[in-house]
Amino acid sequence: MNTAQDAAPGGGCARRAEVATANASRYLQQLCKHFGHRVPVTFDPTDGQISFAAGDCTLHAEGEVLSIRVAGPGAAEAAQLEDVVARHLVRFAFREDLAIAWQEA
Repeated sequence: MNTAQDAAPGGGCARRAEVATANASRYLQQLCKHFGHRVPVTFDPTDGQISFAAGDCTLHAEGEVLSIRVAGPGAAEAAQLEDVVARHLVRFAFREDLAIAWQEA
């Protein structure tokens, strides 16, 4: 059962992570360009929106922090989005040891 804390707009489940990296904008743009070949994406150097079939991912780069928010209709979809986004981010940031800790949004 969702609480107000983890509910996405209109119901569902949302999770977020803040990733410390000097390349926040670069990774935001890489993720959006990569997924843009498969799903609808809008982005600029500081903000991105990726619309997956399972839900949405919102990205924000500010200074040395990349904020990521995923939201799906349920916990399973949110977990799937977490996994997909995190795996791709780690692959793009292979030169760094990123810490991605998801929590309820």
